[in-house]
Amino acid sequence: MTTVNINEYSMHYIDRGKGIAILFIHPPVLTSLNFTYQIQGLSPHFRTIAFDIRGHGKSRPSHEKVSYPVIVEDIKQLMDRLSIDKCYLCGYSTGGSVVLEFLLTYPDRALGGIVIGGMSEVNERRLRNEISLGIAFSKIGAIGMLAFSLAWRQTKNLTLFRKLFNDAKKANARNAEQYYQYSLKYNCTPRLPEIHLPVLLVYGEKDKHFHPYAKMLHQRLPKSELAFIKNVDHRIPTKASEQLNELIKQFVHRHGHS
Repeated sequence: MTTVNINEYSMHYIDRGKGIAILFIHPPVLTSLNFTYQIQGLSPHFRTIAFDIRGHGKSRPSHEKVSYPVIVEDIKQLMDRLSIDKCYLCGYSTGGSVVLEFLLTYPDRALGGIVIGGMSEVNERRLRNEISLGIAFSKIGAIGMLAFSLAWRQTKNLTLFRKLFNDAKKANARNAEQYYQYSLKYNCTPRLPEIHLPVLLVYGEKDKHFHPYAKMLHQRLPKSELAFIKNVDHRIPTKASEQLNELIKQFVHRHGHS
């Protein structure tokens, strides 16, 4: 567990392993611990970094409104502090949108992107409703309820559930709401053809309402690869960790970085 001062707030991050760096980005309320199995499984092969976004987990609350551009700047600063010139950005759910924003903003600082169950815009009712529910719960300060629900859905492993829940319930309600709000209105779909770095898209075969997002990203990103993992829904990092880790390993090796 390490803490560093980034852009005037205290950021918690995990840094394991050596070699090509992969940096992980979590969705609202959840934290860097959501990538526990990726850090464990991939750190023998790569340098793996995961951090708690402002106002999440062990990172301090943010006076500045949490948005994708703010998160992107924090990532760039963290990379500078850790002397990482370029890395792969790997984001889960709305964290995948942050990956796309980073690739559009700082293409020269990235080797490529890995988007797990992600989207370039929120354009259908079910996901809008899920995010709106997150906003509503954050607004009334019901972070504990949100944290319990999200952590329980990620894993039935009681040890990991407790860790995820204890970390998630520390979220600052205002910052979580801001992250949700920005996710709802974000749309980089028209700019996807500008991303010329390799992007791995990973989706759960059972996560049917995300399949249109998978298809749209695959069609519009010039150098994308699309993989579906069998017998899993949206919760890929915790419920299909071995398959995901193998896909990431193969992707990085395929693009000449080992």
